[in-house]
Amino acid sequence: MAAAEDDQLDVLPILPSLSLSETQRFYREFLGFDATVFEDHNYLILRRDAFGSPIELHFWLTDRRELCEQSAVYIRGGGIDRLHQEFWQKDRLRVSPILPRPWGMTEFYIQDPHRNLLKFGRVSDESRR
Repeated sequence: MAAAEDDQLDVLPILPSLSLSETQRFYREFLGFDATVFEDHNYLILRRDAFGSPIELHFWLTDRRELCEQSAVYIRGGGIDRLHQEFWQKDRLRVSPILPRPWGMTEFYIQDPHRNLLKFGRVSDESRR
């Protein structure tokens, strides 16, 4: 992420998790999060490089499944086509097709084991014209 003295602002989502160890395993094995920035009994920070852009997600431990089922994060940028291709090739990972949406974005979706929704999107080619 950006150094503290940089003018860049980062937005870092904090998602609920029913099991931090299960969350860590899923995001590492299936989504390529290879750096554990912080870990304790009720909080986890994971990071991966996505073609030159870092993605950092924070997780907090809960026992309320409905919080996970109602939580989502939107990851936007030009590299999502390559991410989709990377994820699509993994066995046992349910990845939606990547499709242009009526709101001018091309998107795909993944749910983690606790049903947090990960939405990946970029501006559609048609919207750039």
